[in-house]
Amino acid sequence: MEMALLLLIFLISAILGYKIIKKVPTLLHTPLMSGTNAISGVTILGSLVSTAFSLMFSSKILGFIAIVLATVNLVGGFVVTDRMLKMFKNK
Repeated sequence: MEMALLLLIFLISAILGYKIIKKVPTLLHTPLMSGTNAISGVTILGSLVSTAFSLMFSSKILGFIAIVLATVNLVGGFVVTDRMLKMFKNK
């Protein structure tokens, strides 16, 4: 029952996030991406701290995977933001 409730919350959050992002004007996408990159930086810090204080080996592996995935998300976000900013430059 608890797993079904968590899945329902995840689905509602995903649908709500999609609806909200879809209504954001195109001009605000780049600042929104920059804010999301900052949140990814916080995710990396959290995964580093949780990995450092983990006691079990399996927790350390999960923490390492979280660090790698958060880093990929952060770098990819900055690459996409840079690409979007190049679209606004005059040629």
